Amino acid sequence: MPGLRALGDFLWAYAQTMRINNMAFILGRKLKMIQVWKDEKVVPVTVIQAAPNKVTLVRTKEKDGYEAVQLREGKSAREFRKKAGREFADAKAGEEITVDAFKEGDRVIVSGIMKGRGFQGVVKRHGFHGGPKTHGQKNRHRAPGSLGATAPQRVVPGRKMAGHMGSVRSTTKNLLVAQVDKENNLIFLRGAVPGNRGGLVEIHKTKK
Repeated sequence: MPGLRALGDFLWAYAQTMRINNMAFILGRKLKMIQVWKDEKVVPVTVIQAAPNKVTLVRTKEKDGYEAVQLREGKSAREFRKKAGREFADAKAGEEITVDAFKEGDRVIVSGIMKGRGFQGVVKRHGFHGGPKTHGQKNRHRAPGSLGATAPQRVVPGRKMAGHMGSVRSTTKNLLVAQVDKENNLIFLRGAVPGNRGGLVEIHKTKK
């Protein structure tokens, strides 16, 4: 019957829409940090521009040895793997994922590339407190101190020393979604997010 067929098509389309909207991950671009007034408090939030992502590849355990979904945002593509503690939903190649997958109150994990800070000393790079300011100290306030022991007479690998800081992958966990602007494809995350303005970030919803 035409009526039942139309109803069946509508229910199938609705189910597909709900499945896509339940996707737990998306790629976005960090725009800026602002303050919003919420619950009679000023809340610092990071604004993420999350244009619709296209599913370009789906990996399965039978074929690839692990489960993952690859998303593309512009010319950038990233894989979201199925991990413990993170929500994961099946997808099909060619589908689009939008900010509709997120809502206010969700908890997310955000990953991105830290800002590069060049060559830094141990005080800034590792949080050393520095040496004493008196008792014969001179021009040694921010020095690292001893680098080893009498034996073995070498610097042990992994010793915290001065060096290049930043420009590495960083992950911030348990951020709260403060607001979602579906018309402009914006996600407002409470707190700071790693990376420069315009930098690519991965947003993955966590299980509550």
